Amino acid sequence: MLRFENRPVDDPVVQELLGAYFAERAAGFPASQGAYSPTYPAPAQFVPPAGVFLVASDDDSPTAGCGGVRRVQRADDLLVRFEVKHLWVHPDSRGRGYGRLLLAELERRARSLGAEFVVLDTNESLAAAGGLYRSTGYAEIEPYNANPNATHWYGKRLAAD
Repeated sequence: MLRFENRPVDDPVVQELLGAYFAERAAGFPASQGAYSPTYPAPAQFVPPAGVFLVASDDDSPTAGCGGVRRVQRADDLLVRFEVKHLWVHPDSRGRGYGRLLLAELERRARSLGAEFVVLDTNESLAAAGGLYRSTGYAEIEPYNANPNATHWYGKRLAAD
């Protein structure tokens, strides 16, 4: 069973997970796009009510994955908007549906913080991630940021609890 624990993004466990995530992204980043640019998250953006960062664990691994949500409200937004960031499942924990469970938990946490709409960005080289997002109700939207690592932007309206 997958469990979730809130952790500050400057926690050593989170930093280790993010380091592994960034290393994997850099290794698989399309050369045609240049170099991957890792951006460690700002701690204040992932503390309620601004956001939350989760570490996922199971009986086999205390660090099966991680991910966060943070508020990214713009002045012209009609809905309260949060962004999913750094959703990652450790390679040893893949194939168990953990990405889907972690994404659902991040959406639930975002909703509990007032989110009505969630957005995220990804790269076309992450085919499994794109498939996960589309299969869970995300639709492509116009770019909402200037992330040099992104090629696709997605959004989803969250249902009320």
